Amino acid sequence: MNMKEQVPEYETVEFKGKENRYCLCVPVINEGDRIIGQLKRINELGIDKIIDVILCDGGSTDGSTENTRLESLGVNTLLVKKGPGKLSAQLRMGYWWALKRGYDGIVTIDGNGKDSVESIPLFIEYLNKGYDMVQGSRYIKGGVAENTPITRHLAVKLIHAPIISLAAGFRYTDTTNGFRAYSRRFLTHEEVQPFRDVFDTYELLAYLSVKAPKIGMKTIEIPVRRSYPKHGKIPTKISFFKGNLLLFKILLRAALGKYDVKSN
Repeated sequence: MNMKEQVPEYETVEFKGKENRYCLCVPVINEGDRIIGQLKRINELGIDKIIDVILCDGGSTDGSTENTRLESLGVNTLLVKKGPGKLSAQLRMGYWWALKRGYDGIVTIDGNGKDSVESIPLFIEYLNKGYDMVQGSRYIKGGVAENTPITRHLAVKLIHAPIISLAAGFRYTDTTNGFRAYSRRFLTHEEVQPFRDVFDTYELLAYLSVKAPKIGMKTIEIPVRRSYPKHGKIPTKISFFKGNLLLFKILLRAALGKYDVKSN
């Protein structure tokens, strides 16, 4: 690994040792019942027996990451970020720790309960097949987009996916989807270097999507389900105006190679 690696300070609560070849990194912050329900489904399906579940907490204060309950739900380890940064900082923390622990690959799923946890074994299957970047998509055959807000749907289909696809040289259909997997080979590649402070909010997701095909990493999309509630507040950390403007700026910077190692 490169000496320039930058990872936020964090605390580790290990409930178990390393048990599987891959781990599931779940970024959370004050997800309440959504993350508890998600962990229950993972546990009931026995998925925590085939992949180590790692919670990457950004500093929850709602009690959802209470240790005894997490341990009872099959969580392997809780990482609590103490340093600065948002989603990408949480992911840097999780990926750094996972690679240091010796995992061969990492699956990432949002902790807000929107994604089909039953699809996790499919990501493992493709990592086993030698894929380096496995992107979940609700828009390919077999995928399901349930109650997707029309603004989000149009933004992905007409703006985000086309720009990322053009920059990457690979046709993606669901580029804002955080349900994905990466191989150790990809994350430790000398041209990638994901452990940099420039990755703070949503930059790392766009950057890795573009980077994988460009440096010859074996890339594929697989079908998943992403479900939004029919009524009530949409579970998202992205505000309509400020958040989407930030996403667009990040999208353009990633497409133009601004996060590449040579530019830093």
